[in-house]
Amino acid sequence: MRRLPVRRGREIDTLIAEARGADWTLIVAPETDGILAARVSAVRAAGGRVLAPHEAFLAIASDKQATIDCLAAAGVAVPAGRSLAPLEAPPAGFRLPAVRKHRGSAGGDGLGILRSANVATSRAASRVESFVAGTPVGVAVLCGPGGLWPMPPMRQRFSEEDFPRYLGSEPWNDRPGTERARRLAERAVTATVRAAASRDAAAGTVLGWVGVDMILGARDDGVEDRVLEINPRLTTSFLGLSAAQEESVVATMIAIAEGRGGRSGFDWKPGIAFSLD
Repeated sequence: MRRLPVRRGREIDTLIAEARGADWTLIVAPETDGILAARVSAVRAAGGRVLAPHEAFLAIASDKQATIDCLAAAGVAVPAGRSLAPLEAPPAGFRLPAVRKHRGSAGGDGLGILRSANVATSRAASRVESFVAGTPVGVAVLCGPGGLWPMPPMRQRFSEEDFPRYLGSEPWNDRPGTERARRLAERAVTATVRAAASRDAAAGTVLGWVGVDMILGARDDGVEDRVLEINPRLTTSFLGLSAAQEESVVATMIAIAEGRGGRSGFDWKPGIAFSLD
């Protein structure tokens, strides 16, 4: 791996210069404040190929309320809730406990459990939603012109406090739940692609890695399952998934993006998990 020094303020210029000589560019950046979208747009404008969704897709997935609106309109089950302006309190009578998160952020920024009506307001625009009981699961979906390939679900672990911290993930071997999670992830990504294409026809094909966070309920029929958000970039589950696959995840991602097919299923190596402790 080659390390390249980057001068202050010249990050995007350096990225463009390197991307011009690469077959593909994989950008690892948060979607917060348009950071991811600005870099994806810059590389594409310079003629580079990026393993990332179209900018219209990024715009939806970077806004948690827009994501929920898009999914709900397509019939994908989501938690009940609403957006809050900066310093706006949750509406009186909102069912507690509830979850509040920053509306435009990544990595669990502003995530908190509201247990009392007397809660502090947030300085950032946010979303408040019903607390959904169940298993938190993340599904990474590899995307290309030939379709969507959901990878094995990862059960997510969070600290048990009012401002939870993401601690890591581990393979989830519940077979009925695995199939439900994969189907739900495909529906969520498909709904977002269609909504993005309604804004810009070029967004009708999504490339690269898209993460879907969800809660899976106890019922096998999936009626209690809810999609929480879409992550339009590489997520930390890449670490566990890469360790758990016999094949290179990046190589598979490129093959799918180039329309050279993909795999309808992936196999785990046993005993793989990762932690952020």
